Amino acid sequence: MSEWWTLDPIDGTVNFTRALPLCAVSLALVRDGRPVLGVIDLPFLGARYWAAESEGAYRDRSRLHVREVDHLDDAVLAIGDYAVGPGAHEKNRARLNLTHLLAGRALRVRMLGSAAVDLAWLAEGKVDASVTLSNRSWDVAAGVILAREAGATVVDQDGSTHTTDSIATIAASPGIRDELLSLLATAVSDARQGDG
Repeated sequence: MSEWWTLDPIDGTVNFTRALPLCAVSLALVRDGRPVLGVIDLPFLGARYWAAESEGAYRDRSRLHVREVDHLDDAVLAIGDYAVGPGAHEKNRARLNLTHLLAGRALRVRMLGSAAVDLAWLAEGKVDASVTLSNRSWDVAAGVILAREAGATVVDQDGSTHTTDSIATIAASPGIRDELLSLLATAVSDARQGDG
């Protein structure tokens, strides 16, 4: 059994540097590639979220549950930041394709600038899905256990079980998971064909 802690002292660094309050401190205990304990603190919003495997997800002392939604046209989705730096153009093809597809289907698409905020707000029912087309454990581990314990499905971009080795972090209310994964598969396929 392997076990380690992962910490992001400021998730949403650009938001923080611009005095935007959507940033978080994110801490998780990971066991064998799966987070089993997580805490997300939103210091400028006065909110603390926590979850432990098989114990549920909470904001302070209130139990959290994802919102039940069965169609993307009723869903608000948070999508992760676009890539920057070398290779960004290629990496962003799938992201841009997915944004385009979601804009025509979802109730709303939001880019909040913090994976921890996205996942905490999914657990709380403020958004109905969080799509992060990367998987850095310090960004997502605490949010993954929080979302799972609140009833979300959390998978890799191909629908397989999410671990720290996954390519992406796709978390959603169970009723929209399949529709979301189908659109993501189309976006990724089109990007590979150069239709970005």
